[in-house]
Amino acid sequence: PGPAARAELRVRVRLPGGQVTEESLQADSGADCVSLELRAADGALVTLTADFRQEVKIFRALILGELERGQSQFQALCFVTRLHRNEIIPSESMAKLRQKNPRTVRQAEEVRGLEHLSMDVAVNFSKGAQLSSHLHNVCAEAKEAIYTREEDVKFWLEKGVDGSMFEVLPQPVAVPELPRCRRCPGRWRPCVCSYSLSLEWYPCMLKYCKSRDAAGRVSSYKCGIRSCQKGYTFDYYVPQKQLCLWDEET
Repeated sequence: PGPAARAELRVRVRLPGGQVTEESLQADSGADCVSLELRAADGALVTLTADFRQEVKIFRALILGELERGQSQFQALCFVTRLHRNEIIPSESMAKLRQKNPRTVRQAEEVRGLEHLSMDVAVNFSKGAQLSSHLHNVCAEAKEAIYTREEDVKFWLEKGVDGSMFEVLPQPVAVPELPRCRRCPGRWRPCVCSYSLSLEWYPCMLKYCKSRDAAGRVSSYKCGIRSCQKGYTFDYYVPQKQLCLWDEET
């Protein structure tokens, strides 16, 4: 491998409502990670950090609080899931990306299906660095709100991660009276919260072209990227509906 490269790319992206936002993509091939950050239409700041070395991806949302309803200025959430191969291009490829027309407003070539994830386990912030060294920085504001899934925990435990950082949360199956927050009548009652976010544009695959040399031998080479859009909905337990005011029936 060549010398480690760090790079940042800023891309103008169209949101579903027609607004244009600026997205920041950062790559660090030395740490083998990439991150992507954009401001959603509702003002929330959404970040994805992909840690290829640990096979972990971290979603963070900084959601603007409703001050008139007793919430703080913003609320932070972190959702940690397993990173699979071919979800996003490798860090060294991301570090080499350049754009010819920075003013171009981009839309993804491929819309990947919505993923609905049940986040049934809480992650202990002080022990979370073992899962990914990026967790401390990314989730610093969300110390009490870091969630993952039991199936991902099983995968990490097999890799030797310390199980004491995980705590299984109350489940709707085990607690039949646990309602969805949007149907929960009292603001201080526990419920199952739902939060949705979308990555509007990200380099999900490398494109390969073929060339033929003088002797007629065919070889392939990297010749661009394919961009994707993908939405996620996370369901998770909250001890009171006050922590989930956006999830209400309109």
